[in-house]
Amino acid sequence: MSVTAVAADQSVCAPLPVLGRDVTVPLVTGGEVTYAALDYAASTPALQRVWDDVAAYAPYYGSVHRGAGYLSQLSTDLFENSRAAVAEFLDCREADQVVFTRSTTDSLNLLAAALPAGCQVFVFETEHHASLLPWGNARVTYLDAPRTPGEAVTTLERALADRDPYGPALVCVTGASNVTGELWPVRELAAAAHAHGARIVLDAAQLAPHHPVSVRDLDVDWVAFSGHKLYAPFGSGVLAGRADWLREAEPYLAGGGASRKVARRADGGVDVEWHTTAARHEAGSPNVIGVYAIASACKALAEAGFDDLVARERYLVAKVREGLAGVPEVKVLSLFGDEAPRVGVISFVVRGWNSSHFAAALSAEYGIGVRDGLFCAHPLVRTLLGGDPQDVGECGAPDGGTTSLNAIRASFGAGTPDEHVDRFVRAVKELVRDGARWKYRTEDGRCVPDRG
Repeated sequence: MSVTAVAADQSVCAPLPVLGRDVTVPLVTGGEVTYAALDYAASTPALQRVWDDVAAYAPYYGSVHRGAGYLSQLSTDLFENSRAAVAEFLDCREADQVVFTRSTTDSLNLLAAALPAGCQVFVFETEHHASLLPWGNARVTYLDAPRTPGEAVTTLERALADRDPYGPALVCVTGASNVTGELWPVRELAAAAHAHGARIVLDAAQLAPHHPVSVRDLDVDWVAFSGHKLYAPFGSGVLAGRADWLREAEPYLAGGGASRKVARRADGGVDVEWHTTAARHEAGSPNVIGVYAIASACKALAEAGFDDLVARERYLVAKVREGLAGVPEVKVLSLFGDEAPRVGVISFVVRGWNSSHFAAALSAEYGIGVRDGLFCAHPLVRTLLGGDPQDVGECGAPDGGTTSLNAIRASFGAGTPDEHVDRFVRAVKELVRDGARWKYRTEDGRCVPDRG
């Protein structure tokens, strides 16, 4: 659908206020420009609303679950109310637990540590490393990249039907690719998993900031996401879902908070009774400010209205894709094809350019922040670029602009103004047509302007 058609067909809302929207950065060619943050897939800017909420609470910061004083009681209430807010945001089932972690990576490693004995894990090669790598203690089946959503479902069904021995199994799947932005058929994959006696965990790191995520509607067993991709600062994440495997597993971290009762035995040892609630896997002093920031972001996105946010993002995606389609040297990466629905994540390569060189020029000459490389999804990017599985992605700017096995990613979301994507499309066209205006060199594996 064209930009004009999207704008006419959808109610396009204004971008949400975010921190850093007025930050200026120097250009290597002289002068300054307002920074265009197009690296949302790595970390989103914090919503102004979230920052204001955190600042208002900061003077009242206190210990959680451990103090009788007013500030400690206030902080404990805020921490547990944040848990309830996240559960509401995810439309969790009544018996589900919400466990606070450090990130999506931490959440999935926690779930990996809680797998029952003999559990088999099924994961597509298209996953981010956070969901591709934590399962080392289980028997893992890595599934080839599908080329349609339907193929993803049938590939999973075949793998689950053929598993031997038949026993506990877990499927891990992304909701939206951090490389292509394409939406995956989560509901259908969940149905396939359950039909074959398996459970499923959804990596929603790239989905939750862009679309509503309902644990009930998608019928997933767990969902994991990170605050830093959901317009919340600080290092906090969430693992939400079924309690049984988590309740039966040894605590992810042993220590205060996870233990309900500790007593010395007559033989000199120690007996421990662990909590059966989410606290079982939240040992230590929790990141109460980070947790509150996640809850604030959940409330802010829900109040803004996902229908409007999705409509605006669809408009921005159409703008970028229509602009890049006019540059023959640009190849946009995709698994499911041009018509596949996607969030605001677009990766591409430019014929005749090293991707790191191109990204460096976007930054130094236009004030545009994107990412280049393999995006912590090496097997997927190699598949999309037609590289050998053993190829190593390169950074830097080789002599003569030689291409390498890496790509460029532009990503955006609720805080992105039109001007940022317009400037990006214009910069791509100018760089392809005219080349870089500055010389670049490789320094510590990165392409940087040559100021010598």
